[in-house]
Amino acid sequence: MVITSSKPISLKEFLALPETKPAKEYMSGKIIQKPMPKGKHSTIQTELSTAINLCLKSEKIARAFSELRCTFGDRSIVPDITILTWNNISRDDNGEISDSFYLAPDWVIEILSPEQSQTKVIKNILYCLENGTEMGWLIDPSDKSVLVYFSQQKPMFFDKESDHLPVPDFANSFQLTVGELFAFLLE
Repeated sequence: MVITSSKPISLKEFLALPETKPAKEYMSGKIIQKPMPKGKHSTIQTELSTAINLCLKSEKIARAFSELRCTFGDRSIVPDITILTWNNISRDDNGEISDSFYLAPDWVIEILSPEQSQTKVIKNILYCLENGTEMGWLIDPSDKSVLVYFSQQKPMFFDKESDHLPVPDFANSFQLTVGELFAFLLE
């Protein structure tokens, strides 16, 4: 849902607004309200983030973040799952993870909600790819499918339980099939 105001708002003004739940995103002067995650969305988001972190975080390769605001170019978006390589994790002066991230994710994962615009989500993924993201997944729980977007090739569609989902090169140690992904909904 696009939220309009009587006057255009800048990215700087948007970032000064208080955070909301669900999050609002800023795209080229427009504020867009994300839908509230429901059961399937939330389950996949939580379980997939955990699985990625179990594999990649312990080796200090990368880390998955849920609902992390990423501000870059003329947008401030909140992907369902943002994966950043270890060197791209923003840190403060104490070495702790920063509150603000001003870069595109290395790998972005979006989970489609029933009332969500597929076009809006795809636009976010494509924008990320144009700004340095290596790969984007669009997971559709109702269709039990995953559309994978690459930075330098055409997208690929996966819907067979035995299909192995491609991952960015930095995440090669993380392996997942479509069947394993949607089995998260049965646990």
